[in-house]
Amino acid sequence: MPPGSRRSSVVLVLIIGLLLGVVLVGLIEWSVLSRSSGRGLVSRVWSAVTGRTLGIDVSQPTVVDRIQRLQRLETVVYTMDKLVTGAKESPIFPDFLAGDRLLMMVHGEVVAGIDFSNLKPGDVRLEGKQVHLHLPASQVFSTRLDSAKTRVYSRQTGLLVPTDPNLETEVRQEAERELQAAALADGILQTAQQNAGATTTSLLQGLGFEKVEFE
Repeated sequence: MPPGSRRSSVVLVLIIGLLLGVVLVGLIEWSVLSRSSGRGLVSRVWSAVTGRTLGIDVSQPTVVDRIQRLQRLETVVYTMDKLVTGAKESPIFPDFLAGDRLLMMVHGEVVAGIDFSNLKPGDVRLEGKQVHLHLPASQVFSTRLDSAKTRVYSRQTGLLVPTDPNLETEVRQEAERELQAAALADGILQTAQQNAGATTTSLLQGLGFEKVEFE
């Protein structure tokens, strides 16, 4: 073979090898990308070829159903430590003879939120990419004392009377009432309503809506 032909053959082989190398690197990168993103890349390419697009049902009944699935959404937990006093007194004898006084340190919490099972179809109105939503009223779900952190701080019983076994129970019940009253005074229901609004806004924006207005 003439020297010129030999050099041409070598150049051709090098070019073919270079092209095969580029193709191989491309295949490796595509394989790595496919594994890292799952079927997302393949799905997008297939959608582009076939012309198919992803559709999400955002009709009014569907939106109502998605919100109702939140059910009893707890949005606020109000905690408090408080000293509560309970006493039984005699109208005749002084406390050191016939009194019964109990001082209790209580730790409790009040949980508030919105029960979305009360949401009605008429509470949701759609206008294109905008949602008008009337939230149900917030409410207190529970008020409870933490027994592990609640203890009797002191107990004083008169010399002439036995210890009243019901006094501690009555003090606990009064503590729960005071705890709930304090939470309501601090605006727990307003905070629960605001937090529920933020949660539903995130949900609706995830469905593709651009604006959420509360009525």
